[in-house]
Amino acid sequence: MKRLFWIPIAAALAGPCVASSEAPRTLTVGYYDFPPAIYSDAQGRPSGPLVDLTRRVLAHAGFQAQFRGLPSARLYAALQNGTVDIWPGAPGKPELQADTLEGRETLAQISLNLYHRPDTPRPTMPSSLRKRGVIIIGGYNYWPQVNQMLHDPQLQIRLHRTATHTSALEMLKHRRADYLLDYEVPVSQALNRLGMEALPHVELHKVAIRFIVSRHTEDSQAVVDSLDRAYAEMSAAGEDLDLPEE
Repeated sequence: MKRLFWIPIAAALAGPCVASSEAPRTLTVGYYDFPPAIYSDAQGRPSGPLVDLTRRVLAHAGFQAQFRGLPSARLYAALQNGTVDIWPGAPGKPELQADTLEGRETLAQISLNLYHRPDTPRPTMPSSLRKRGVIIIGGYNYWPQVNQMLHDPQLQIRLHRTATHTSALEMLKHRRADYLLDYEVPVSQALNRLGMEALPHVELHKVAIRFIVSRHTEDSQAVVDSLDRAYAEMSAAGEDLDLPEE
């Protein structure tokens, strides 16, 4: 009898050991290049402090991160069909609302600014943009209200697209357009790279960076809840979760 009595107890004690030996679930984290926060390096590897932070939060939540760099349009499509599970990006994208869940915790705040040359008067929004040239970065999808302003037929804004932040600054410097619409973090890095002084600007919007989870991911609500909980626990424990500004 004693031997039979101990069998279920021994099995119960062995249970956690078996579970802990299982490999953590791997989630695909999509991103597009947004240096220096997150980008693919020269070898194509995911780099930047947002990569490190995302990996740490996923590990705390019991997941393993597999990063996949994509152009923005393909990233959105991958979230819509579930081939990408998570994007550490901006909430409120109308095209993603039906197919994604948004986390509550804010990983970072990034300013979207309208830059101008020092010899150009500070613009009054949006009237100063009427019939003026504005440089934008190809592949970026801005805040809906900003997109609406850029394409307002009454303003007749001339859009000049370029591929990089450095080329955008060069275009502004050489008067190819009147203004540059871009995010503060990559512009600061590009200014340093070019040896240029800081430019005057008007802040149009502060963009929150949160975990965006595809609804097509298995247990998507549980995943986004566990990521929020992990971030909150790490913050409460005093871990450094701040991203560098430049």
